[in-house]
Amino acid sequence: MKIAILNGSPRKENTAAMVDAFAQGAKEAGHEVEILHVGKMKIAGCLGCEYCHTKGEGKCVQKDDLEKIMPAYLESDMIVYATPIYYFNMTAQLAAAIQRVYCIGKPAKAKKAAMLISSGSPGTGNATIESYKTMIGYIGLEDKGVFCLAGEENKSEEKLAEIRNFAKGL
Repeated sequence: MKIAILNGSPRKENTAAMVDAFAQGAKEAGHEVEILHVGKMKIAGCLGCEYCHTKGEGKCVQKDDLEKIMPAYLESDMIVYATPIYYFNMTAQLAAAIQRVYCIGKPAKAKKAAMLISSGSPGTGNATIESYKTMIGYIGLEDKGVFCLAGEENKSEEKLAEIRNFAKGL
């Protein structure tokens, strides 16, 4: 299975341990994993201009780093979204990367999704979890799991082992 991890963190340390644990477990199970650091890319929000559906044949009118992640959206069997919570929601960079998939409607091959959330305080990821579940339900992806680590859990080898084992079991 080909898995794309969209890491929405603009700073490596925020979600790195979770992403690395997931990638390690998935690779140990024989899956192909691609990590895309969307948090460090320049991806603008959707303009709602409808170019993609009228003249663009599924291609967005905006030319930015979305073009770097679109192959993963088109070719992966599973999409994993990873984000820190800075102020009660996913990063703007990850939100833009998700919203811009509007141009293709939904990932072409993907059937599964998961979410990795890192926050400083318990309960602050609830809006992100709700957005994620609504989005994957709408586009028809099967939710394989949500991991939300808060505070000291972000450094817990036990919690990271849970993520690694989860990915091994896919």
